[in-house]
Amino acid sequence: MEAINETTVAVLPSQSKPIRCIVKLGGAAITCKNELENINEDSLELVASHLRQAMNIGSCSEKVVSLDWSKRPGISEVSCNVDDFKDQFTEDPRSFVVVHGAEGIPSIGMSPFPCGWSTRHRNIASADLSAVAKAVDCGFVPVLHGDAVLDELQGCTILSGDVIIRHLAASMKPEFVVFLTDVFGVYDRPPAEPNAVLLKEIAVCEDGSWSVVQPALENMNKQVEITVAAHDTTGGMVTKISEAAMIAKLGIDVYIVKAATSHALRALSGEVRGTIPDDWLGTVIRFARY
Repeated sequence: MEAINETTVAVLPSQSKPIRCIVKLGGAAITCKNELENINEDSLELVASHLRQAMNIGSCSEKVVSLDWSKRPGISEVSCNVDDFKDQFTEDPRSFVVVHGAEGIPSIGMSPFPCGWSTRHRNIASADLSAVAKAVDCGFVPVLHGDAVLDELQGCTILSGDVIIRHLAASMKPEFVVFLTDVFGVYDRPPAEPNAVLLKEIAVCEDGSWSVVQPALENMNKQVEITVAAHDTTGGMVTKISEAAMIAKLGIDVYIVKAATSHALRALSGEVRGTIPDDWLGTVIRFARY
């Protein structure tokens, strides 16, 4: 496969609290991308529950405690009782960083790099990354997203959440990275086509090239067909694989899996590390250690 090019990554002093996982919530998985500003509430609620369970293994309820006042005009009638949260976290929850697809979700999260991106230099300022690390050390779960940013060459461009994750991974060294999408993983062709094959493991070599390890394809030299939807401004699965390959070269496993499924929860909980379970549906992208 085609080699992945390197880009410059800001160096960040190691944070005191290790990062368990960096998660990307794909826009197509948590929104209705064929509708204007419409959240897929059922999917988002399940994703939130899975994240909480993964951060607090065996200790929290699956119930999502809502703090959403956005749909209630005027004075909110929502009352928040602190006792509702008493079983939500352990004394030492596992540290996660979340990056979501902002498409169709106005005014949630915060853009972490409002003017710090340049396609010429491909740099993200270390000060921006330090703010994320500090939030983790303080016990928060940073929630970031891509955005339109200033650009030296184009004037303005899209900074993808997938790119942000790669820079965060290089600086914060999480145990693993999970991309939650609207499909089960990477396929050898568009998944809607007949006989599309789910690629369970992809190996990335030192030179950035990558190859399919599982399953063994009949024609190992055939090109894996990856398409980008016309409405996807951030590159879709193409960008995910490219960024995932660069993360894998750092020795960090990347899991691409369908959001709001038991397979996603298993990936978030770390059950897929090492040998891939036969009954797990998803794609693992990891560094080829041979």
